[in-house]
Amino acid sequence: MQTNTPSRSTIRLTRRGRLALAALGAVVAGTAVAVPLLVMGGEDEPRPATLVVPEGWRASQVYAAVDKTLELPAGTTRKSLARAGLKLPNEARGNPEGYLFPATYPLQGRTTPQELLARMVDTADKKFNGAPIAAGAQRNAMNVYQAVTVASIVQAEAATKADMGKVARVIFNRLERGMPLQMDSTVTYGLGRRTPRTVEADTEVDSPYNSYRRMGLPPTPIGNPGEDAVRAAINPVPGDWLYFVTVGPGDTRFTADYAEHQRNVAEAGARQEKAGEPSKR
Repeated sequence: MQTNTPSRSTIRLTRRGRLALAALGAVVAGTAVAVPLLVMGGEDEPRPATLVVPEGWRASQVYAAVDKTLELPAGTTRKSLARAGLKLPNEARGNPEGYLFPATYPLQGRTTPQELLARMVDTADKKFNGAPIAAGAQRNAMNVYQAVTVASIVQAEAATKADMGKVARVIFNRLERGMPLQMDSTVTYGLGRRTPRTVEADTEVDSPYNSYRRMGLPPTPIGNPGEDAVRAAINPVPGDWLYFVTVGPGDTRFTADYAEHQRNVAEAGARQEKAGEPSKR
């Protein structure tokens, strides 16, 4: 009997062709490797005057960057969370993922990790808790924390800024239909990996971030989204899409038709193999 959700053994939902893009020389938006944080000088050079947090970075990446920038032992910033007194929403339960807002932060005097983290969270609070974001979340039957979670997935999955509104619509369409999100970005987050590559065994892991096995949104954001992703999450563009795949640079295809999606995925896989990267399926 045909079900509403295709079997995982036959297709991946959101395999965006990232490997094909990388092999073809394209830059995937939101990945840490695409945007260097800063260039550290030699021993005689002064400490950089700013810290740049790119869109889409995970909290773990931010902690490591703060440690490096402030010339602190690895793990210092993470350990400072308990003393930072961050003003996070109750739903976050002390986890700042999603609220370390991507921006450029000046380093003033003897800046501490706690001060930097607090500035990031305060910036997110100002961006997220205004009337437009709250109203947009309410329109989509969500609270602000859930909207930020959607935005973090949009940031991770969208190949371009232009795709963000459509990716958000796919998320909402699948939630409204009671379908699992099946987003590879949530799976790799739960596994603690930054590479977008997943295999069948990854989707069988018992994890609250495994959106192949768990329904609904993951329990927390999976990164720190920028303003474009947040806007897309509260104002998804109209459409009936349920599937998408990036076939080539600038060519992400969205569809509501599973058979059409299969053809698109096959084309993406063929391009991967031609570029020297074996298809995952």
